[in-house]
Amino acid sequence: MARRKTEVFSLSFLDVIACGFGAVVLFYTILSAQAGHQRQQRNDDLQAEVNKLEEEVLEGYKNLVVLRNSLDSTDQAVPAEGLASRIIEETERLKQQLAEAEKDTLSKRETIERLKQDLKSLDEGTRRLSAGTPSPGKPGTRIKGFVGSGDRQYLTGLKVGGERILILVDVSASMMDETVVNVIRLRNMPEVRRLSAEKWRRTVGTVDWLTSQLPAKSKFQVYAFNTRAQPLAPGSAGKWLGADDATALNDALRELRKIVPQDGTSLENAFAVVTAFSPRPDNIILVTDGLPTQGATPPAVRKTIDGEGRLKLFERAIGRLPTGIPVNVILLPMEGDPLAPSAFWTLARRTNGSFLSPARDWP
Repeated sequence: MARRKTEVFSLSFLDVIACGFGAVVLFYTILSAQAGHQRQQRNDDLQAEVNKLEEEVLEGYKNLVVLRNSLDSTDQAVPAEGLASRIIEETERLKQQLAEAEKDTLSKRETIERLKQDLKSLDEGTRRLSAGTPSPGKPGTRIKGFVGSGDRQYLTGLKVGGERILILVDVSASMMDETVVNVIRLRNMPEVRRLSAEKWRRTVGTVDWLTSQLPAKSKFQVYAFNTRAQPLAPGSAGKWLGADDATALNDALRELRKIVPQDGTSLENAFAVVTAFSPRPDNIILVTDGLPTQGATPPAVRKTIDGEGRLKLFERAIGRLPTGIPVNVILLPMEGDPLAPSAFWTLARRTNGSFLSPARDWP
């Protein structure tokens, strides 16, 4: 019997099936591993995006809280601002009512004072007409007269003498009234009303009285000063006028009555006038109501000044004053300046002058 021939490369059907199945399993395993890696990478990307979105949501919540707080603050501020506006409006209304009431009171008081002055003038005229003398008597030495109340005399000690007399008259805004409130109110009124202010009329009357006391053989000059100083007689700066010239005296008073008090006070500029005269005055009469509020030039920045600052300006102004000249001070009243009386009294004493704080009905 012939032997079967053996084939080295022959495979049975089952071997073929097993190999094919193994190949399929291996291929599936490779594909599955690759797909898992891709899913993991995709999951990581999605997780990163989710984390980013969560951070944005948290930041949005924070901003929302800030906006809500701002809205609450705004809601609270709006009623407060409205209330403040109403309070300011009510305050302004009350101030206006108070100013109107003070205006009426001041007008009535000024009317009464004017009537009193008119009555005194009528009484004085009646006395002059009814008190004639048999002989004219010895003529006086005064160039001009001054009609006062006629029923009182004052011991002033004021030295209205000398060969060359310089009168310095304060024409700042404070010369209109004794209180700061009324000065501010009068400053905003028409010029006619400011010229009729009681304190200013007293100032003019004081200068009128001074000019009536000048010796006939003396020389005189009258300067008005606030932030700057200027002579009352136009074109007479640095020149002496004759006290025996009634026209010059009346012209000076007429110009003074035209001046409207305004601005601050520079005593330094007033005393600087003294050096412009040749020969210099031998008697200075200062009519004012308080310490200066500025120096030779206005401050670069507009601001208020306290009592100590005004006292320093006063000392600097005295430094501009030549030595050896008596300074006679007539200080009218003004509230809020307690250092003024002692300062001007010291100035008068230091220069051998006199200090006078007159009564309300003087001269």
